[in-house]
Amino acid sequence: MKILVCISNVPDTTTKITFTDNNTKFNKTGVQFIINPYDELALTRALEITEKLGGTVTTVTVGLIDAEPSIRKALAIGANDSVRINADPIDAFFVAEQIAEFAKSENFDLILTGREGIDYNSGQVCGLLGEFLNITSVNIISKIEMEEGIATMERDIDGGKEKLSCKFPFVASAQKELAEPRIPNMRGIMAARTKPLKVIEASNSLNTSETIGFELPAAKGGVKLISVEETAKLIDLLHNEAKII
Repeated sequence: MKILVCISNVPDTTTKITFTDNNTKFNKTGVQFIINPYDELALTRALEITEKLGGTVTTVTVGLIDAEPSIRKALAIGANDSVRINADPIDAFFVAEQIAEFAKSENFDLILTGREGIDYNSGQVCGLLGEFLNITSVNIISKIEMEEGIATMERDIDGGKEKLSCKFPFVASAQKELAEPRIPNMRGIMAARTKPLKVIEASNSLNTSETIGFELPAAKGGVKLISVEETAKLIDLLHNEAKII
């Protein structure tokens, strides 16, 4: 089983967000970056599959050199090797296009992504990869098992769960129930230093999007505390001030 896991480098959820260049670029100064949590779940499940069935796990990241600490963590968790496509991840279309170009000649049986990045929450890479590679894409899976060349998966749908099966190769995106994240141990951290991390240049691509500007949400207003006995006052405020009833 030859598995490719797509890893993105995202700001930690505790990051204080600011922008530069007239609010058109995210300010990376002083920001702690991590592996996208959903991608980390995909990596863990890929490792579980290869530990059971045999095979290799490769990670691929579209990013500049500052993404390498996250890539090394993926290697420390257990990936066999990694590829960094040397480019700024402009948008989901660009990222998927670059990964697809790399994957075309590698004959991966399975490609796993996270359901979405926690930075822009777009959730587009899985479907775009399926289109670019002309293979099936299955979005947001919470279970995956392999048997006799067929993958059986489960995902949440409105009102219940859906079970489906798929032949290889295909691409799927990971939901939080798919696996429990692994913490790298010292042996893994030491081994990661010598595992292959290949850097390749991005292929030519059209720029399909433009960032016009970012805006922070409005600051939270003050809170009014109403005594439990003052029901009429609460209703009046909700109706006349908040205008939500």
